[in-house]
This record gives sequence, structure tokens and C-alpha cells, in this order.
Amino acid sequence: MSATRKEGARLRSAGNLDIIRRFTWEISSINMYLEELRQFWARTLGISGPQWLILMAISDLDKDDGVPVNVVSKLLHVDPSFVTTQSKLLEKKGLLRRRPSPTDARVVRLSLVEKTQKHIASLNEQYKTIREFVFQEFDEDELTEFTAKLATLKTRLEKACIRISLDF
Repeated sequence: MSATRKEGARLRSAGNLDIIRRFTWEISSINMYLEELRQFWARTLGISGPQWLILMAISDLDKDDGVPVNVVSKLLHVDPSFVTTQSKLLEKKGLLRRRPSPTDARVVRLSLVEKTQKHIASLNEQYKTIREFVFQEFDEDELTEFTAKLATLKTRLEKACIRISLDF
């Protein structure tokens, strides 16, 4: 490879590093704004952002028979013990129900109480307005493609974290 081609490859590589750094900072910023929104919605119920995420996961996943703790923990990428602890606090606040699974008493199923379902429904119009504003630049196909690429990135990051943890 000629010196000119090597230099060009090196510059492209350095340029890619700049793009990757910028991308990483953009994702970090997006996460901060999402956290700010979670905190806003959580305050409407007097709970924490992570507790709000648990309620939202249950709301999205529950098909009328509750959601196992481990399913919620996998979606949120947290330890099941965290979901167990937080769900007990949410139950004490009267925001969700914890019941043993009818088929396996070791499995706890989580579901929202009617009061919480109504509260989430009451926020739906605000949420819809924000969602439309945030995603107005994307048509359905673009959003589908972008989401698929993010899912691929998440999977690769997960594998990278596993690799790093095995190296240490």
C-alpha cells in the first residue's frame, strides 16, 4: 500500500473515531434528557425515575395476568433483586400488585392497580404531544430502521461488556 493510501486510511480511521466520540456523546445526552423526562413523570406519582420505569415496563408488558419480575429486570437491564425491592415499595404506595404465579409460587407477577392505570392514561395526551414533537423528523420506515440499528448497537455493546468482564 502506498504512503498516500496509508495516510488516507489513517485519516479515515481518525475521522471515524471523531464520529464515534460524537455519537457516544449524543447518546449520553439523549439518555440525560430521557432521565429528565422520567423524573418529571415520576414526580407526578411521588416516586423515583427507576420506579417509573418499572411501572412503564409493567404497563407495556402486562397482558392481564401480570409480568414476572425477571421479565421486567431483563427489559430494564437491572438485577431482579432491584425490581423486587422497588416493586415492594411501589406496592406499599398502592401503585402495583405483587402476586405469586399460579403455576410456580417462586415466581412473582407484577401488575398495575387500577389507580395507576388511570394515572398513566391521564398523562397520555401530554406524552403523545411530546412523542410527536420528538419524532416528527422520522417517518415510520426511518424510525423502524433507526430502531433496528440501535438494537444492533445495544446487542454489540452488551457483548463487548461481557468480553471486557471476562478479561478482568
